[in-house]
Amino acid sequence: MARRRPLQLDGRLAVVTGAGSGMGRASAELLAERGCALALVDRDAAAIEALAETLRDAGATVSTHAADLADLDAIAALPDAVASAHGVPAGILLNCAGVSMLGSFAQATLDEFRWVVDINLWGTVATTKAFLPQLIESGEAHVANVSSLYGLAAPAGRVPYVTSKFAVRGFTDALRHELETTGVSVSAIYPGGVQTGIIHHARVAAAVTPGAAARAADAQAALYRTTPAQAAERIVDGIVRRRPRVFIGRDSRLSDLVTRVAPVGYWNVMRGIVAAAADTRG
Repeated sequence: MARRRPLQLDGRLAVVTGAGSGMGRASAELLAERGCALALVDRDAAAIEALAETLRDAGATVSTHAADLADLDAIAALPDAVASAHGVPAGILLNCAGVSMLGSFAQATLDEFRWVVDINLWGTVATTKAFLPQLIESGEAHVANVSSLYGLAAPAGRVPYVTSKFAVRGFTDALRHELETTGVSVSAIYPGGVQTGIIHHARVAAAVTPGAAARAADAQAALYRTTPAQAAERIVDGIVRRRPRVFIGRDSRLSDLVTRVAPVGYWNVMRGIVAAAADTRG
């Protein structure tokens, strides 16, 4: 298939999930700066309203849509709400919303495991399904789904999160292949350690003590080197260039290389790096 021409952002409508904080917020800000209209989606209504006010003051056209991405009915209602607010079909969908959980597989209940997968995977799948007709209608469009470094490498201590992010990776790659004869291109985004609040706002498995959870979260956060603004630059560049894979941070690029060279043996290196972050024993 011929290489796609770069996507023009000016005047395009971008739907951003997880827009209330972190990479979602920083990406929404940068997309608005580049001329996009924005539909901001997050379960934190106050956060996206505050961001919308700032972006409108800077001249952007913005709508806000409070929704929990574990609620499939709420997701199904989003496209009509966005179309009603903007009058044009979405041309960019950035699935940035996600959650994490502290606790080993043995410590987590099935309900706790399912909660992570419902938001990270099914939220991404359902939102993409809901907006796909608009994206196709817009002629040229792009979907960017945030996987993770942990969609490349699978550490101990994060089994629900790893499961969801590997699944997002597979979903995104297969979707790209299905849509290759349409005007819709698809990116899988692989952030390494980004300085967001996700780990300190993570759900804690009921079997994990607060002290153990705090130690593990602090150890995980200490590995983060990339700022949300730096991540947003990479994400938006990937959207414009319609890149199939976007790596954020040296740690992400290194993980991609090492897991391809040593698909089993990489754990011998990674084990020591994440040992403290993976330890949620009392």
